[in-house]
Amino acid sequence: MSQQCPPTAPDSNSDVHHGSFEHLPDGARLLPPCSPTKIVCIGRNYVDHAKELGNEVPSEPLIFLKPPSSLVAHGDAIVYPSISQNVHFEGELGVIIGKAAKHVNRENAMEFVAGYTCLNDVTARDIQRNDVQFTRGKGFDTFCAVGPYLIPRDEVQLNNLRVITRLDGEIKQDGVITDMIFPLDAIIAFVTACMTLEPGDLIATGTPSGVGPMKPGQTVEVEIPGVGLLQNPIIRG
Repeated sequence: MSQQCPPTAPDSNSDVHHGSFEHLPDGARLLPPCSPTKIVCIGRNYVDHAKELGNEVPSEPLIFLKPPSSLVAHGDAIVYPSISQNVHFEGELGVIIGKAAKHVNRENAMEFVAGYTCLNDVTARDIQRNDVQFTRGKGFDTFCAVGPYLIPRDEVQLNNLRVITRLDGEIKQDGVITDMIFPLDAIIAFVTACMTLEPGDLIATGTPSGVGPMKPGQTVEVEIPGVGLLQNPIIRG
């Protein structure tokens, strides 16, 4: 049986912080950095991403949910479902909630953030388009890769972050957080106007342009310098 290691934040001088896990015990693996009751995702939150899919830019945050059963950790396999022919990567900043939040104002929204992580909002694009809505195309088991760590809010300069996604080492996405249409405080206020965010809940803040297909046998990485590097192999279901 593999040993499960808690996803604590690494020392800033450690190789682990840069995606090396050589010091972990043999057979050990990381767990997801949170145990959400819900995963709240923000769609089309970058202008160029909305345009690349032929969609209009939303006038208010477009929210949808992924089931907690979609969650996998750094190093875990993303399973390519047999009923899809077009599975895409979507690198994103993940936000982990630290305390219960309901009817939160933008002015104090950041007080409810525990920290940040890397996230891959995996999407079966053909199923999403056939269904029109997002639930099935984004809700498969293993379709929310997250990790490797939770980096505490106070240790991160949010406006300096960028999301970089690589497929087999080739950069596919490279976007800055400041290009988000709706910033994090506005997202938290909007979401908590209709639902309570519980400690450990996860917000996927949207993906920059450059999303595209990935295939079994490939490896996808989502790196956010200052937050971490999330790596997952793709296998056939």
